[in-house]
Amino acid sequence: MFTAAKPASSRILVVRLGAMGDIIHALPAVASLKTGFPGSRLTWVVEPKWAPLLEDNPFIDRLVLLRRDTLSGLLESWRSLRAERYDFAVDFQGLIKSALAASAARPDRIFGFHQTQLRERAAALFYSDKTVSGAAHVVDRNLDLAAAAGAATLLRTFPLPPGRPEGALPPGDFVLASPLAGWRAKQWPIEHYQALAARLERELGIPLVLDGPPGSGLAHCSGLPGLIHATRRAAAVVGVDSGPLHLAAALGKPGVAIYGPTDPVRNGPYGDSLRVLRSPAAVTTYKRGASIDESMRAVSPAQVFEALQAMLGERRSLP
Repeated sequence: MFTAAKPASSRILVVRLGAMGDIIHALPAVASLKTGFPGSRLTWVVEPKWAPLLEDNPFIDRLVLLRRDTLSGLLESWRSLRAERYDFAVDFQGLIKSALAASAARPDRIFGFHQTQLRERAAALFYSDKTVSGAAHVVDRNLDLAAAAGAATLLRTFPLPPGRPEGALPPGDFVLASPLAGWRAKQWPIEHYQALAARLERELGIPLVLDGPPGSGLAHCSGLPGLIHATRRAAAVVGVDSGPLHLAAALGKPGVAIYGPTDPVRNGPYGDSLRVLRSPAAVTTYKRGASIDESMRAVSPAQVFEALQAMLGERRSLP
């Protein structure tokens, strides 16, 4: 039986390489680790693509970028990992690649989830301490892992950077939609966005800004800093189970979350600022379907519009 690490001037390694929503879901746990070990030095290993999410994070002392695209980049990352010694590491990702990264740093201990809660069970072979979480949502599971590593006080905070303007945005209110997802089964049909955009403009005089490829509404193409800035500016958001939706939830933005094959209890927007719409006929599955799931098509533009109309009405009635 292993016991949690003792709060002290510890050197902590956090591993969460990607992706966007998963990194956001780990932010409260990492903040809890940093505050739970006074005087600690915390290093986060992340893929370069997602590093902008961690800019100016007050709970992170050092970033190590894991560059896996070239051998020279991988060697550089390996040297950066080994430049410091760590009392313990926490692998929030639970994949073989993340467990290997934690192990390569040679920490004294590695905390991770029990193999029964991992998609790649072999990752648990690298852990000295294995945790079983009874929580439903990923954010709370991560907090359980942080607690197992010794974080006595659990924080539910999402320290995100301000972002910066990239690409054109309307001068006034707008609704921001991010239509893409990790796999197509979780996406909402583009014709539904077109119908929603038309009704928002016609009845409320508010444009729909589409972050991603053009197809309906006003296109807004940017990197992560631009997406963060646009999300902060938006009057409301429309999203599916993907990183931009979890960004909006972390920022407390009002809006609508459209769910189908994935379970919003486990992977839904954290907090209560977004209203989840899901067909009663939806069947939970995490198979990466190549076509839009019928349960996503079952959520109509009218349902989304009505939810947005109520939220925007409340916002405009505030003094």
